[in-house]
Amino acid sequence: MLLISSHRFAEHTTPPGHPERPERAAVFDRIAAAWRDRGGRTAEPRPATREELLRVHDAAHVDLMESTKGRAVMLDADTFTSPESYDIALLAAGAAVQAAEHALDTKETAFALVRPPGHHAERDKAMGFCLFNNVAVAAAAAIARGLSRVAVVDIDVHHGNGSQWSFYDSPAVLYVSTHQFPFYPGTGAAGEVGSGAGEGFTFNVPLEAGATDADYAAVYLAIANVLMEYSPELLLISAGYDAHDDDPLASMRVSTAGYAAIVQILRGAAERIGCPIALVTEGGYDLDALRACVNATLEVLEGDGRGVAIAASQPVAPRAARALDAVRAAQSRFWRAI
Repeated sequence: MLLISSHRFAEHTTPPGHPERPERAAVFDRIAAAWRDRGGRTAEPRPATREELLRVHDAAHVDLMESTKGRAVMLDADTFTSPESYDIALLAAGAAVQAAEHALDTKETAFALVRPPGHHAERDKAMGFCLFNNVAVAAAAAIARGLSRVAVVDIDVHHGNGSQWSFYDSPAVLYVSTHQFPFYPGTGAAGEVGSGAGEGFTFNVPLEAGATDADYAAVYLAIANVLMEYSPELLLISAGYDAHDDDPLASMRVSTAGYAAIVQILRGAAERIGCPIALVTEGGYDLDALRACVNATLEVLEGDGRGVAIAASQPVAPRAARALDAVRAAQSRFWRAI
């Protein structure tokens, strides 16, 4: 497995007290250093090209982000730039593309440890701490090189509105998201299933606040069946860890072991399909939980596929059942597996 990261991700600074703070990059740096000490391979990211960005974002948005270079700008109530942010956002998007390329070229998993996150950034605007949509840029790059089926699975606690809208009318990307609902950014209802040729290829699983490891395991076992029916040529994971019980921004109750189980389920599905995996970090704002969850993800991905208990100690709460009922009502005409 290859880790892609850089100490430069700390150069994107946010106002004091902002949850998406440079200290998150320090967590990634320590993880990458420990990975190297164990003999693992790491790579520095390269910046995304304008051509790569324009597959997802319109020219006006790319130009606006470039115009912030060297300046501190408030883009919305949550989203800010600092003098280095444009260059760092290019590195984050480029790292995502690199991870996808490495996975496709070598059939080896790649994990991009980046900030700022990306899944809220829409075609024409930055929002939700995100400047460019890193995982969408990576998915579009994979399609540009000839893939016809890419799956993006978003395990962040927030719905990835930007990722959804990027491919809402396309069957080339199956976008799957589990997220607290209702919650920021307000999108992600089960009935949002795509449009036109893309109908059925947006797969939202909205979960009520308080969902546990057991709820998530039940949901991801169902998602694994859909992934196998879709049979993607590449699995991209938007690796947000803010559904963790210790995270300050949300109200879910997922443990570190629960996140490991999610990754284990997705890894198992990818292995059965025979498709490579690339991961890109999104949210995760408690530093200790972020570190623990990324390390747990690495342990699952570099292991032999065994050793993570899928069943949690708590019984499956009605949250998972209600979420899956809503999904089946919206998606059963598209997916036999659900």
